Amino acid sequence: MQYEAKYITDDIKLSCYEDKFFKSDILFEHHMLIWFISGETKIVQANATYIFKEGDIFLIPRNQLATIINYPKDGKPHKTVVMHLSTARLMEFYANLDGVSKTSALPKIYHFSNHPLLESCLSSLIPYFDIKELPEHIASLKITEAISILRAIDKSIDNILANFEEPGKIDLAGYMEKNFMFNLPLEKFGYLTGRSLTTFKRDFSKVFNTTPQRWLTQKRLELAHYQFTQKHKRPIDVCYETGFENLSHFSYAFKKHFGYAPTELLSQFGTHS
Repeated sequence: MQYEAKYITDDIKLSCYEDKFFKSDILFEHHMLIWFISGETKIVQANATYIFKEGDIFLIPRNQLATIINYPKDGKPHKTVVMHLSTARLMEFYANLDGVSKTSALPKIYHFSNHPLLESCLSSLIPYFDIKELPEHIASLKITEAISILRAIDKSIDNILANFEEPGKIDLAGYMEKNFMFNLPLEKFGYLTGRSLTTFKRDFSKVFNTTPQRWLTQKRLELAHYQFTQKHKRPIDVCYETGFENLSHFSYAFKKHFGYAPTELLSQFGTHS
């Protein structure tokens, strides 16, 4: 895989994937504002799947689990400008504002299509990637500009950007049933459910009467079986959308669990891999 990332600051980068695709299960530490120059991305979350293409601009809130699959498109690489909106930066921004009203909001991906103000802000960064330097005060101004534009075009955005709380202890069973398909370290699942790794494993054993690794594998394979029988999806798509990292390991685990390979199951429905 040919990948290139040019950073002009720690919070602003130009990302480029040249090969067929790149897949990763990610927990976002910062809010991420992304502008698509070319290519295509599929973002799979517990409750929704998104497809973003050239010209799209979207915001992914922090502490969100997602499977990210990046593709080149129409002979062009997968190329994006990515701006991190860190908690420290946002706290500094909102400290200077009075009377910001917030209500609880379900985190979601915000899609701004090719909004001209946001596109102008993000495209103006392109020359700095060539000279590989962006003075800190200019970078700060650009991030402030982006936050200000977001607030101007979506009045509800404060509910996300001005929320600086860390995950608290939540219902473990409900969270894991919803998010088992994301292949993250157990430490991350512990953090997102408000637990240390030791407490997470202890509580998990009490709730599910098995280890996290065994339970996760079984749940992912059951989901894969459903995707084949009900959705007739291709093995390569099911593999990456159910928490497995490569097709050969997925096929081996599937056959060991069910007694037949994904291709054998799909052949019953006349579906090709």
